[in-house]
Amino acid sequence: MSTSFQFKQFKIEQDQCAMKIGTDGVLLGAWVLPEYEPRNVLDIGTGTGVIALLLAQRFASSEIETIEIDESAYEQAVSNFENSPWGDRLFGYHASFQEFFQEVDDEKYDLIISNPPFFSPTQKSESDSRNKARFEDALPFEHLFYGASKLLHEEGLFAVIIPFDKEEIIIDVASKMHLFPSRITRVKGTSQSLIKRSLIQFQFQAVDVELSEIILEKQRHVYTEEYTALVKDFYLKL
Repeated sequence: MSTSFQFKQFKIEQDQCAMKIGTDGVLLGAWVLPEYEPRNVLDIGTGTGVIALLLAQRFASSEIETIEIDESAYEQAVSNFENSPWGDRLFGYHASFQEFFQEVDDEKYDLIISNPPFFSPTQKSESDSRNKARFEDALPFEHLFYGASKLLHEEGLFAVIIPFDKEEIIIDVASKMHLFPSRITRVKGTSQSLIKRSLIQFQFQAVDVELSEIILEKQRHVYTEEYTALVKDFYLKL
């Protein structure tokens, strides 16, 4: 059975990646909204490379760099980049984010983006690769925001998708790094379900937060107009 995933303008191979294509990464890549097209982008923990590829499709001149700690995922992301229409603008680094931000201190990014690991250690599996992709002890939030604060341009954006129940903790961690939310969208599966995720854009300037909510489905496999409008440029069947 094929594990590849076909989008409208690119294809993702994911058989070597512990974490497969999911709604979170696509949501984040489609949702992030810089005021101008970013000159350069950094995708932390790229996995299959899907967020980087979504951004390459959206931003025609952006140079996009990615970091991936897992060797198999890194190799597959680079292969996905090379097989896309934007291979000349996509670059991968095989490293931990901690290694990366300690070595790269002269580069500032207009946009930094991450679908970070956020599962608690009690939920660990037998797979080391899957644990690295899913669990926050591989990349503690403090390290993520510290590194982002060092690499972000003074007028840049840092965007993440996190569990809703971590929202207050994350905002507090970010504030200690002088990063403040400017836009928050809370995600619900259906109108009756609980809020599951928070999409958050951070910046160095404290402003009034633009707060919204998005509901993904009216019922099983029947998507809302707002979700369809957000992702229709990417998914084949929307």
